[in-house]
Amino acid sequence: MQLDFGALAPLEAYRWLSATVTPRPIAWVSTLSAEGNANLAPFSFFQVISDEPPTLMVNIGQRDGQLKDSLLNAQATGELVVNLVSMMQAEAMNASAEALPHQVSEFAHCGIAEAPSVRVRPPRVAGAPVAFECRVAQIQPYPATQPNCHLVFAEVLLAHIDDAVLDARGRIDPAALDLVGRLGGSAYCRTTELFRMQRP
Repeated sequence: MQLDFGALAPLEAYRWLSATVTPRPIAWVSTLSAEGNANLAPFSFFQVISDEPPTLMVNIGQRDGQLKDSLLNAQATGELVVNLVSMMQAEAMNASAEALPHQVSEFAHCGIAEAPSVRVRPPRVAGAPVAFECRVAQIQPYPATQPNCHLVFAEVLLAHIDDAVLDARGRIDPAALDLVGRLGGSAYCRTTELFRMQRP
């Protein structure tokens, strides 16, 4: 089978890409509006892209041609928190994807507990196994002509890591981390099933 992506409608291209490039980590992004309203939303077009400086990238698409609150808030304040999603919080993460009015907080609407951040103003998700406090390094509309998304480059300032996900050496235990990954459609996976190989 061969797919000519130039001949596919955008929705079909999305379906093929999201069903094959898997599993994808989920950035559960918390932001504050300029007025101080909290927002929380999940994004699975997400990855770490640099360790020097430590930088994450989140692709924030549009909703019905409109910019999403997460992007508007990041543009306005220059700050965000990228929370990682454990299996225990999967349902809450999914609930926070609901489209709500700009001034309504997903934290409050979905009953998700928040915790204060240290270096940035947006709150983080209480109980998240890992939360990265970030400042916006760059926001890049993409593609350059008629952009339909924005790539948010977020420099990590400080990380909160739950001691419960650390092993005896103080390093991450993947099984204890138990993160949720995104597959295609409504399918998800967990990071608890793993195998090891030594690099040559």
